[in-house]
Amino acid sequence: MSTSEFSNTPRSPESALTVDPEDVQRAKREIQSIVQQIAELSRSDVPLEQFYDEFLNKVVTALAAVGGAVWTRGNGGFQLTYQINLRDTGLIDDPIGQEQHGRLLQQAVTSEEGLLVAPHSGHAVSGENLPGDDTDEHAAANPTNYLLVLMPVHNDEGPQGIVEVFQRPGSRPATQRGYLRFLQQTCDIAGEYLRSRRLRHLSEKQSLWEQLESFTRTAHATLDVREAAYSIANEGRRLIGCDRVSVAIRRGSKCVVEAVSGQDTFDKRSNVVTLLNRLTRAVTKTGEDVWYTGDTKDMAPQVEKAIDAYVDESNTKSMAILPLIKPDRDAEEGKPNQKKRQEVFGALVVEQMVDTSPSDGYAQRVDVVRTHSATALANALEHHSLFLMPLWKMLGKATSLFRGRTKWKTFAGLAAAIGLVLGALFYETDLNLEGDARLKPTTLRSVFAHIDGEISEVLVQYNQKVEAGQVLVTQKSLELDKEIKRLLGQASEIDEQIASLARQQIGGGLSQGEKREASARLAELRTERRTLDSQLAKVEEQIALLQVTSPIAGRVITGKSQIEQLTGRPVGRGQSLMEVAELTGDWWLEVLMPESRMRFVAEQWNLSQQSGEPLRVTFFVSSLPEEHFSGSVKLIETTAEARGEEGNTVLLRIEFDEGELTRLREIIGDDPKVGAEAIAKVHCGKEPIGYVYLHDLFDFIQAKILFRLW
Repeated sequence: MSTSEFSNTPRSPESALTVDPEDVQRAKREIQSIVQQIAELSRSDVPLEQFYDEFLNKVVTALAAVGGAVWTRGNGGFQLTYQINLRDTGLIDDPIGQEQHGRLLQQAVTSEEGLLVAPHSGHAVSGENLPGDDTDEHAAANPTNYLLVLMPVHNDEGPQGIVEVFQRPGSRPATQRGYLRFLQQTCDIAGEYLRSRRLRHLSEKQSLWEQLESFTRTAHATLDVREAAYSIANEGRRLIGCDRVSVAIRRGSKCVVEAVSGQDTFDKRSNVVTLLNRLTRAVTKTGEDVWYTGDTKDMAPQVEKAIDAYVDESNTKSMAILPLIKPDRDAEEGKPNQKKRQEVFGALVVEQMVDTSPSDGYAQRVDVVRTHSATALANALEHHSLFLMPLWKMLGKATSLFRGRTKWKTFAGLAAAIGLVLGALFYETDLNLEGDARLKPTTLRSVFAHIDGEISEVLVQYNQKVEAGQVLVTQKSLELDKEIKRLLGQASEIDEQIASLARQQIGGGLSQGEKREASARLAELRTERRTLDSQLAKVEEQIALLQVTSPIAGRVITGKSQIEQLTGRPVGRGQSLMEVAELTGDWWLEVLMPESRMRFVAEQWNLSQQSGEPLRVTFFVSSLPEEHFSGSVKLIETTAEARGEEGNTVLLRIEFDEGELTRLREIIGDDPKVGAEAIAKVHCGKEPIGYVYLHDLFDFIQAKILFRLW
């Protein structure tokens, strides 16, 4: 198709010979560019109206035409979808011309090659422009002053419309055929767009049906009210394509939100949920659908107030609150209408948080979700309201175990369970009660500060052997230093006064009265001096207490870091500084038995006291879990104390059996560590095996449940 075919101005042979080749190439490139733009437009996902808008503008531009129109089939005829300068053709004000033009469109839609119709022609031939004679005014004709170029647009379902171009008359036949070929090429591209659009529509429709099938299957899959509500909220949101779906159920006079899409759990006391409860309650009372898009003036006053409060809190742009009506079983079964009042049992809430413009089919999808939701929830509520439904469910499941092939497995399982119960009730085994324990030497003493002061020097180290009375720590006390200096100063002053009075008496020259006064003063000073000596002796005794000594011979067992931190540390009287223990002597096991288990221990202890047999204990040290040692209970304290995480515990003192301590030392290769952790089991006789393993549970039930019921 040459560029000269699109020229609308008649040219002489001389002018045709002087066409600039560059202009021809430029025109070709422009037309090819427009065709490429139309092809790219056909591959896009723009709406149909926008496609025809851009398509027709590009075609009219490429053909340098006056205008054009796109006609699509519908309602048994043709509808104008888009037009450019249609008024210039005169068709709008010419009813007879419109009828003739309409018949021309009917003729063009059956043409495979399109039509070229000259101005005021009575009939047309495909691909040709033939002037017609005066025919019936109702026949197909071109009543305009323009050359009409018409080409149908096809997809896989056949012709879908006609593209019409209003071109200036007077061009050569070759040029007019060029118009037709160009329009055919572009209409083929438009047909590809229609085919792609139809395939997309079919794909979307198939996806919608799959979503609908998934929704209905999920909504009707359960008879549990809560599960059904959550399925409707989540699957319904995906089917509708909205931002949020909520399901509310009427409970008496109230309406309670049971499920919110995208939330497994939600706070039912939050402001948003509380306001939504009030809104659904107001709507279900009226029984009418509420569609909110920003305007509430036509709503009932109670609904308007509730929806304004909810929208202010939730920032919802648009929403639908649709009452859920219980299906009429009589109407479904074809029974006569009893004029029953519609029973509203809940509401479906559909919300848009951002976009308020609904998509295509939005209302239909909402209606589908509402219909299935009403049926599914009504069935679930009816099922839930049956008397003793949980019991019937359990019995129904239980009876299925006694039918078919499973009955023998059920009988075998029951026999095994009965055997286990009988064994737990009548087979006895040892009742061994565990308690946390620690190893401690029999001879263990704490070293205390005897007076307030500051640690000046620590004279021993960790694990150092010490003798009884050996100085371990020295203290200093600024108060004692000040006190002794003060007392020594006073004593020195008194000594000087005594010496001075003594010299006066010896030197003579004193009268009898002065001698008596001097003697009395001298006696008074000597009394004060004796008082000071007594005070000095007490202070020196306190200073001597600054030397902290070991109460026993043994080893320092206080940790190295603790000892290093003592130097320079202020301490008070009675504060523990370190511990000294005789590790080579006897040891014992300190067991902290929980108070809840002391009933069994006390009973067995009393029996052992009466029979003279020791209450046996087995234990192992945490560092040697594979080695078990034995001993016996020597002492049980009479009071229980709260000791950290263990709670209330009673202290049991366990003595090693003969040779067990020696075996422990041989395994360790040294004396045990003071405070080494252990686990001890006190043997409390025999009890049924079920009680041995579940006695803590039995005690809990008896104390926390049965006692309170009693």
